[in-house]
Amino acid sequence: MGKAKNPRRVADNEAMAKLRMLRTSPQKLNLVAGLIRGKKVEKALTELTFSNKRVAADVKKCLQSAIANAENNHNLDVDELIVAEAYVGKNLIMKRGRPRARGRFGKIIKPFSEITIKVRQVEEQA
Repeated sequence: MGKAKNPRRVADNEAMAKLRMLRTSPQKLNLVAGLIRGKKVEKALTELTFSNKRVAADVKKCLQSAIANAENNHNLDVDELIVAEAYVGKNLIMKRGRPRARGRFGKIIKPFSEITIKVRQVEEQA
């Protein structure tokens, strides 16, 4: 007698990928996530490929992982996938400092963030 199977965290027509410990602020990452929300995955991949933002390459990698999860783990059709959700969260904050004049200390914070991408299969309307 083993443990019961864990319930799925997403619906039957969805797949998810999460990327943690991205060395950028959540505010900057959310700008890139906003580019792809609600778009078809081919269009979203194109947007990320030609974006000038540094973090766009990491977001593209996470989106490709979500697409691969949908295809291999959940048997979804890649041509009918859209980016259902793309949301950003805070993670670790490294605290560093720099000596300043008159014995003061300048605080430098180096934030990390994480992104979660959910893709959903929707049928084409003819």
